[in-house]
Amino acid sequence: MKQALLVIDAQQELMEGNEEEKAVFQKEKLVEHINLVINKAVESESLVVFIRDKDVAEGKGEGFQIHQDIEIPDGAEIFDKEATNSFYGTQLLNYLTEKKAEHLVIMGCKTEHCVDTAVRTATVNHFDVTLVQDGHSTTDSSTLSAEQIIMHHNEILYGHYNVDNFSDVRRAQDDLFQPRHNEYR
Repeated sequence: MKQALLVIDAQQELMEGNEEEKAVFQKEKLVEHINLVINKAVESESLVVFIRDKDVAEGKGEGFQIHQDIEIPDGAEIFDKEATNSFYGTQLLNYLTEKKAEHLVIMGCKTEHCVDTAVRTATVNHFDVTLVQDGHSTTDSSTLSAEQIIMHHNEILYGHYNVDNFSDVRRAQDDLFQPRHNEYR
């Protein structure tokens, strides 16, 4: 089975913050977990895909780039998006379909926006998804802390389904590229 790792919006300015936005919750741990999962993806010969949001740092400069501490493997694909949805207005779905990917491991930023949307859209588009429980982050909202937002999404996206395909939630240390979906069907 062909698999892909999607690292969403793990960009310098989004993760580190700027004059208007705080850094994402536990950014050092997030970078560590992203690198761990990238290594697992490479070892399992899975595709590695980065998504960058053109709203970050106005779509240019160092702040727009993938975070400086993230190890980008040779052959990784990068898609730039203008919407919350990584699949909207990009070639991501075509790329994954052409490569015959069936299972996506998803991580990145921000939990309640682009990560949530990617998980839900992927299941609608016939992919099984594993969300990395400790591999996505966000900032506090006016009503919830970042930690509460992350915990909430891990809970509601565990088992989220669209009839044939659904999402699982597992830790970065788990065997993410050995999906468990068929155990639950």
